[in-house]
Amino acid sequence: MLETNRLILRPWRDDDAAALFKYASDPDVGPRAGWPPHKSEEESLEIIRTVFNNDSNWAIVLKETGEAIGAIGYGPSCDCNLPAREGEPLCGYWVAKPYWNRGICTEALQRMLDLIRTTTDIPSLISGHFVDNPASGRVMEKCGFIPTGETCIDETQYQGAGRPIRVLRLEFERP
Repeated sequence: MLETNRLILRPWRDDDAAALFKYASDPDVGPRAGWPPHKSEEESLEIIRTVFNNDSNWAIVLKETGEAIGAIGYGPSCDCNLPAREGEPLCGYWVAKPYWNRGICTEALQRMLDLIRTTTDIPSLISGHFVDNPASGRVMEKCGFIPTGETCIDETQYQGAGRPIRVLRLEFERP
């Protein structure tokens, strides 16, 4: 479990399925990140048990309420068109719409990056955002990601056809 002033980043639990569905079913949330809105609480539970079931993916939980309001994680680069280096992990995050523009993703991402920096030998991370979702890019840049100057189109992402993705990378400085 990881903590910040306002947040707890912890593994997903089966009892988070209702909260995940509540927020991940919003048609304004998933498509911004390249995944379709969830259609049922059962689908959300399946995502928790499969996609989110690893040591490098966390629920973003508000300390104030104890409710999971988003997700953050990193892992092997997906079968997408991001120009990842050999073995370079991809990182991603999302937060529920009622919590947009409150610095929550920035706070969560900074905490995850601190963990990676201090407990792994990962040299760099790659990430990207659809250019029509510039807020996600601002989060990355606040946390030290640098635009690579590359864009790509990833037809495999939900509603990704023709939507350019701006690529950013974070190089960890090691002693």
